[in-house]
Amino acid sequence: MTRSGDPSVSDSPAGTPDIEGLAAARRDEALATNQRRLVVISGERDSGIDAAFDVVRGADVPDDEVTFVTTREGFRFERIEPRHAANLLGTTRTVVVLDAHDDFSPNALGRVAGAIDGGGLLVLLTPSLDEWASTRNSFDERLAVPPATVEDVSGRFRTRLVSTLRDHPGVALVNLDTGTVERDGAYEQGITFDIPLPPVPRDRLFPRRAYEDCLTADQSDALAALEVLHEDDAAVVVEADRGRGKSSAAGLAAGSLAAEGRDVVVTAPGKRNAAEVFVRAERLLDDLGALSDGSADAFDLSARGSGRVRYVPPTEAGAEAGHETVLIVDEAAALPVRLLSSYLDAPAVAFCTTVRGYEGAGRGFSVRFRDRLDESSHEVTDVRLDHPIRYAVGDPVESWTFRALLLDARPPVEELIEDAAHSTVAYRRLTPDDLLADEHLLREAFGLLVLAHYRTEPDDLARLLDAPNLTLRALTFDDRVVSVALLAREGGLDAETRQHMYEGGRIRGNMLPDVFTSQLRDEQAGVPVGYRVMRIATHHAVRSRGLGSHLLSSIRNEFEDDADYLGVGFGATPELLSFWRDNGYRTVHLSTTRNDTSGEYSALMMHPLSDAGEALHDRHARWFLGRIGDVLTDALSDLDPDVARAALAAVDPEFEPSLSPYEWRVVVGASYGPGQYTSAPGAFKELALAHLTAPKNASLTKLEERLLVRKVLQARPWTPVAEELGFHSTAQCMRALGDAFEPLVNYYGTDVAAAERERYE
Repeated sequence: MTRSGDPSVSDSPAGTPDIEGLAAARRDEALATNQRRLVVISGERDSGIDAAFDVVRGADVPDDEVTFVTTREGFRFERIEPRHAANLLGTTRTVVVLDAHDDFSPNALGRVAGAIDGGGLLVLLTPSLDEWASTRNSFDERLAVPPATVEDVSGRFRTRLVSTLRDHPGVALVNLDTGTVERDGAYEQGITFDIPLPPVPRDRLFPRRAYEDCLTADQSDALAALEVLHEDDAAVVVEADRGRGKSSAAGLAAGSLAAEGRDVVVTAPGKRNAAEVFVRAERLLDDLGALSDGSADAFDLSARGSGRVRYVPPTEAGAEAGHETVLIVDEAAALPVRLLSSYLDAPAVAFCTTVRGYEGAGRGFSVRFRDRLDESSHEVTDVRLDHPIRYAVGDPVESWTFRALLLDARPPVEELIEDAAHSTVAYRRLTPDDLLADEHLLREAFGLLVLAHYRTEPDDLARLLDAPNLTLRALTFDDRVVSVALLAREGGLDAETRQHMYEGGRIRGNMLPDVFTSQLRDEQAGVPVGYRVMRIATHHAVRSRGLGSHLLSSIRNEFEDDADYLGVGFGATPELLSFWRDNGYRTVHLSTTRNDTSGEYSALMMHPLSDAGEALHDRHARWFLGRIGDVLTDALSDLDPDVARAALAAVDPEFEPSLSPYEWRVVVGASYGPGQYTSAPGAFKELALAHLTAPKNASLTKLEERLLVRKVLQARPWTPVAEELGFHSTAQCMRALGDAFEPLVNYYGTDVAAAERERYE
C-alpha cells in the first residue's frame, strides 16, 4: 500500500493530530529506504498509549510484528517489562513501542532500538518533553543512593535526550498536550539502498551453502577470514558495530567446522549473547543434512560424525578448549582481559567483538588485550564489518541512538595529548553541568570511562549525569581529557540504615560499608564517609607516565579534609593490587566467591584520611589478617598465588608471628635439620603470613613465595604443588620449602630458635 502526503495539524480537526497518517508516511519512507524511523509521542500516558495504537494502524503492521515495552498490561500485542528489554536482543520487530513513563532507562532504550528491523518504527511514549527532565521514575529511585533521596537525582540525562530528539533527522514529534505535530520527521536521502548479494568465492574451504547465507560482502569476507580456524595457532578478530552480522558469520563458521567433524566451543558473557551464533549454526547444519537427531539442546548441537557446537560459560571456556577444539568468543569486548588472555591457550580461536554495542562494550579488548594477542604464538587475521544488515546505511535511528547514548564516545585523538606529563596537565573537577554544557568534554570523559571497564552500559551515562553520589575528577592537557576517575560517595548512613544492612538488607551504591556491615559484621562501618574510586583510566597514548597515580594523589589532596577514607573494589590481579598499593591503598578484604563474568575474586582496599577512617581501616585490616590464613585453606584454596602475594603485601600492619619454643624447634628442625613441616603446620603458616605481609624483611624468590602460598597457606598436596611450580620431584619441593624458611628463621627467630639452629651449623 502506498500513501502520500505528510500530516500536520492542519490536516486534521483542531487539536487532533493525524497520527495514523504520520505513521503511514514514516512507514512508507522507512520501507523505501530500508531504514527505521522514530516517532515520539509526548503527553499524558493513557493518551500516549492510545496514540501508539494509532501508529500501529497507520503503519499497517501485523500484530505479531509489534511489541510494547511497558509496565502496563492488557495489550493484544506482545508485551515486555522494561527491565526485561534485553530479551529483545537477537530478535527483530517491525514496530516497538517503548513506554518511557515508568521504569524508563537508557539500557532499555538501547536494547529496544537494536531490535527494530529495516522498514520499522520505534515509538517512544514520553511525558511532556518540557517536563520530562523533572519527572521521576523507578530508574531515578535506583540512582538515589543512601543517604541521598530521589529528590536529589537530577534530570540532566533526559534534558540532553530531549535536545537530541528535537534536532535529529528522522525523528517525528507529536505533542498530545497541544494537539500538534511539532516535527514530521520526514527524512529521505538521494542514494540507492539496494545492495546485491555477494558472490560465492571460488577458492573456499567452508561449504557453498554457508556463503549463500551471507547477506553482505562484509559478512562473506568475515566468513572467509574465519576459514583459518582450520589451522592451529590461528586467531581471527572480527569487529563490527551491532547489526552488522558478525554473530551470524561466527555461526556459519561454527556450523561449517562442526559439519567437518570439529569440536567448536562457543562462549559469550551469557547464553543469550550467543543465541544468534547457534541459530545460524543449527540452520546451516540442517541445510547440509549434517544435524544429528540427538541435538536436543539449542546450545549444544551435535553433527553427524563427531562434530559439535556447544556453549561453555566464559570462566570455563579456556579449560574446555583442548587440542582439537576451535574456540569462538562472541561479544569479546564485554569480557575482562584476564579471561580473554586465558583463551590464547586454545589452538584456534576467534574473537568477535562489538565496537559500539547497545549493552555497552568496553574497549579493554582493543586497547589492553590486543597487545597480548599480537605477542602470542597465534597468527592473527583481522576483519571488520561496516555495512549494516538489518537496515540500510545512514539509518537515522542508529545515528540517534549512538548520539543519545554516547555509544560512539571516544577519548581525544593521540596527536592532541601525546605531550601530556605531570608538569603540563591540570587537575579538574568535572561537574555534571560542565559535562552537559560541553559535548566534546562529555564525549572525551565518557570515552575514557568506557576504557576503564570491560563493560560500560548506557545506564552509566545517566549515572554520570544524574546520580547524586557520583563525582568526576580528571587531568586535562590543553583542555583535553587524558586521565579520569569516577568517585562514589559512601557511608554517612543513619542508625536505621546501618541496622537494615546488618540484618541483611542491601543498600545501593555503598560497596565498602555494605561488605563491612553485612558480611564482616561491623554495624558501625557505615558511619564514616568515604569516596570509592569506581573507575580510573588514563589515555593509552600517555600510559606509563604516572598520570594515573598523579590523579589519585590530587584526589587525596582534595578530599583529605572532607572525607574519612578513600576506597576501591576490583577484580584482583597482581598488577592492580600492586598499583593500588603503590598509591597508598591497603588490603582489607578478599571476596570468597568469584565474579560470574570475570572469574576473579574481588579485593577491597582503603586509604584512610581521618582518625575515623584510620579506625575503620585498622580493625578491618586486623580482622583480615586474623581470618586470611583459614580462608586460604578453604574458600580461597584456588586463589592464584601471585594474587595472594600481592594482596598480602598490601596489608598494613604486618602480621606478627607468635610461636612457642616448641614450634620454633620444629620450624628450625625442618629448615636446618631433619624435622618435618607436617609436625606443626600452624607455625609455618604464621611465619608465611609474616613474610608475605612484609616481604622486604627477608629475601625470598617469587618461586619460594608461591610455594609458601600453595603449600603452607592453601595446604595443597605435595605432588600437585611440585608439578605446578616446576619442581622435578616432591622431594625437591619439600627441600625447597625447608630452604625457604631459613631466612625467616634468621629474621623472626627467638633465642630458642637461634640456639636450635646452632645445633645444625
